[in-house]
Amino acid sequence: MSYGTALSACRALFVRDFSLVWRQRGDALNPMLFAIMVVVLFPFALGPEPNALARIASGTILVALLLAGLLSLDALFRSDFEDGSLEQLVLSPHPLPLLLACKIAVHWLTTALPLLLAAPLLGELLYLPRSELPVLLAALALSTPLLSLIGAVCVALTVGMRRSGMLLALLVLPLYVPVLIFAAGACNAAGQGLPVLAPLLWLGAGLALALVLAPLACAAALRISLS
Repeated sequence: MSYGTALSACRALFVRDFSLVWRQRGDALNPMLFAIMVVVLFPFALGPEPNALARIASGTILVALLLAGLLSLDALFRSDFEDGSLEQLVLSPHPLPLLLACKIAVHWLTTALPLLLAAPLLGELLYLPRSELPVLLAALALSTPLLSLIGAVCVALTVGMRRSGMLLALLVLPLYVPVLIFAAGACNAAGQGLPVLAPLLWLGAGLALALVLAPLACAAALRISLS
């Protein structure tokens, strides 16, 4: 019996997951709407003073996008686990880490990428200095896929549990903090006119390491959860 190539399996998985996201596109917009609501509410709490908002703009956007990403994280494997397709994925003859990397990529493209594209608008709402915007976008481009990869491993560990939302948050947040620190450090350095390359390189190194190790860890965690 022929199972096709790994490339065809990845292509079919991309088509399937994008189709599911399109059918539930209202749910897919929730993270972006949440991030916009958080950013819009900050001026009401702190006042409309541009200088005060500009000082916290980059940190506020980073935290808003981080929390928005948590909203959709639990759904990464949940629907596949409930309909049994996750077990079929694990039993597939194709490399499981590669298939999981495809699912993580779809999750990033449908949740984090729209937030990344909305970052300039959110920056305008908080009077983000124009000099900090390129650094913020670079930090988000490096940190958001890293957060998706880290979060996928934690989701794989808890996918077999009911009401795992609180446990997932407890697992994920301590791992997200270093990423947030480096991303915010790059933005703060840009605001003070200091070199920004070092924190961005640390984020890039973390992303390169996660691209290799996270799918492998995610596959091992799924096998443990489903055994």
